Amino acid sequence: MKVLLLNTSETAGGAAIAARRLTVALRHSGVEAHLMVRDRDKSAVHQKAAEWCSAPFRHLSRLPFLRERLRIWRANGFSRENLWRVDVANAGLPVSCTEAFRQADVVHLHWVNQGFLSLRELSLILQSGKRVVWTMHDMWPATGICHHAGSCRNYLTHCHDCPLLMRPGSADLSFQTFRKKLQTYARGHITFVTCSQWLSDQARQSALTHGHEIVTIPNTYNAEVFRPASRADVRARLGLPAELPLLLFASHKVTNVQKGLDYLLRALTHLTDLSLGLIVVGQQSGEAEAMGSLPFDIYPMGYVTDESRMAAIYQAADLFVTPSLEENLPNTIMEAMACGTPCVGFRVGGIPEMIDHQENGYVAAYKDERDLAEGIRWTLAHRDEAGLAAAHKAQAVWNEQVVADRYATLYGITTKHHRPEAPSI
Repeated sequence: MKVLLLNTSETAGGAAIAARRLTVALRHSGVEAHLMVRDRDKSAVHQKAAEWCSAPFRHLSRLPFLRERLRIWRANGFSRENLWRVDVANAGLPVSCTEAFRQADVVHLHWVNQGFLSLRELSLILQSGKRVVWTMHDMWPATGICHHAGSCRNYLTHCHDCPLLMRPGSADLSFQTFRKKLQTYARGHITFVTCSQWLSDQARQSALTHGHEIVTIPNTYNAEVFRPASRADVRARLGLPAELPLLLFASHKVTNVQKGLDYLLRALTHLTDLSLGLIVVGQQSGEAEAMGSLPFDIYPMGYVTDESRMAAIYQAADLFVTPSLEENLPNTIMEAMACGTPCVGFRVGGIPEMIDHQENGYVAAYKDERDLAEGIRWTLAHRDEAGLAAAHKAQAVWNEQVVADRYATLYGITTKHHRPEAPSI
């Protein structure tokens, strides 16, 4: 049985990382799995066990992307406001025409937005009779146009009057796309996979998923890279202070308000009695110091794409703080815990499913900077035992063999392999 996984990008974003890791995990388990992407990263160093397929007509791949952005821009009154928070899938590439698609028994969608897969193409995929699995990395498959619905509940029945549009209305772009999705999803059966129970609960309430199956399977990580290591050794290698307690914040773009760096900086104002340092990873990491006036040293690391370097940064930190305001199942928490680094985050999305409160980290009240500070204080005081618990949970719940087995069962495939031993610190 052959499985074809689809994702817009090969390396950019959490969904790309998750899809790539799952492809590797499936192949390690003996499943013939291939990943098709629109955006290849020729500079990336891949797992040698994986094979990759390019999408067809790659030289035309920007046209569907531009066509979709233009549709959103026009419907939004030619405003750029929220332009990247919505997708309509009115254009895409002819995936169903490829040889890789024809040979596949299972078609497994991941994040396929921004001009990769259109709803029309999804209709063709569903009508092909192949088994269709769709891992939800955000809420878009269950809403009209948004990736995160926030407090809006229109998607429960039928989207309209979208709060992300400059010109909302009863028959706006969200309404039109929701109606198109209803028509498309009716062409076949979809098994939706959510990475967290929180997202499963949201998806089940949507009118779009009625009549389709929803299961919950988490993402996985590379256990050969993300594993406990000597903190002293990695700090020396990275040029970080040997004894200073170090917190870590990481985001694709540090200044993204949804990632909550400002909440972390405000929380740190309640911890001035402690000696601390803050490692910042991501685009514009050098701007973190300008965002708050603190008596702590900040160590900007820039945007890190190399997994080995990122693992070393996790290993160097005493704890990882993720004050995100909206999340599903963050790869960063999984990676940090696998490295034996306890985590602190807000009670939002799938974060409470990952961090066991006051066991392997601390779950703070949503948008409560004082409780976030208390979480940092508690976790630093229990760093060793919380780190050990974090590493054991990562190995038990998110290791690639566990996740690959669950997906293979979903596909109807039996795998055989030995499970690795639990980590030690």
